[in-house]
Amino acid sequence: MSDVVTIADQGHVRTITLNRPDKMNAISQELAWGVIGAVDDAARDDNVWVVAITGSGRAFCAGLDLGGAPDFTPQTAMEAQLDDIGWVGQFLLAIRKRCDKPVVAGVNGVAVGAGLGLAMAADVRLVAESARMMAGYTRIGGSPDAGLTITLPQAMGHERAMRFMLENRTVTGAEAVDWGLAGEAVADEEFAARLSEYCQSLCAWSPITLRLLKRGIVKAEESTDMEQQLRYEVANIRKAFASEDAQEARRAFLEKRDPVFRGR
Repeated sequence: MSDVVTIADQGHVRTITLNRPDKMNAISQELAWGVIGAVDDAARDDNVWVVAITGSGRAFCAGLDLGGAPDFTPQTAMEAQLDDIGWVGQFLLAIRKRCDKPVVAGVNGVAVGAGLGLAMAADVRLVAESARMMAGYTRIGGSPDAGLTITLPQAMGHERAMRFMLENRTVTGAEAVDWGLAGEAVADEEFAARLSEYCQSLCAWSPITLRLLKRGIVKAEESTDMEQQLRYEVANIRKAFASEDAQEARRAFLEKRDPVFRGR
């Protein structure tokens, strides 16, 4: 396992930590595939009953590393050529479809874009009071990916999900709970202890019960095909990022100015 992702076991709880604190855990391909691989490994390990995902330093995940990062994939050349979803869709597929164990996101700091997608793919979310959660796609001329067109309406309902993204809202702590983005807000100084305590409490139940419970709920939510929806998301974000408006949005973001959009 690369050092951009660290793994720690305590009893039957496996904690996966995003470990690029100097980059606010912004997503490189190495980090993304490292998280996916770690979730897949946990899913196969019968000694793991509960999985926690959190970030190192002051961020959970600041979204895609816009500064650029080296290409990386664990896939063979053939697998990479045939995979038209990539890591951005694999977050949700790994956490919801391939892992039938409860996955708890410990949102210890900012969660933006695909970082928010990673958090929302989890079954349960604890959020630190100072943590900021936002989608951010309108600001960079993109469209939702990382499963957010599935997970946000599930968690918040249609209108709230639309308003949250259309208005480019940022919510913190208890407000994130009010909006349905998390189930519990925790004081910053108590966050690590509470995340551990909560995950350990789930291990009081039979791992068979936990897995069957999750299987049933995920199956019930799949009224539309998850993989088809992820392919649709990826197609949309490719179209969005190919536009001149998106290029202008990213330039303006990096130059810290308001963008000028022309609808092309």
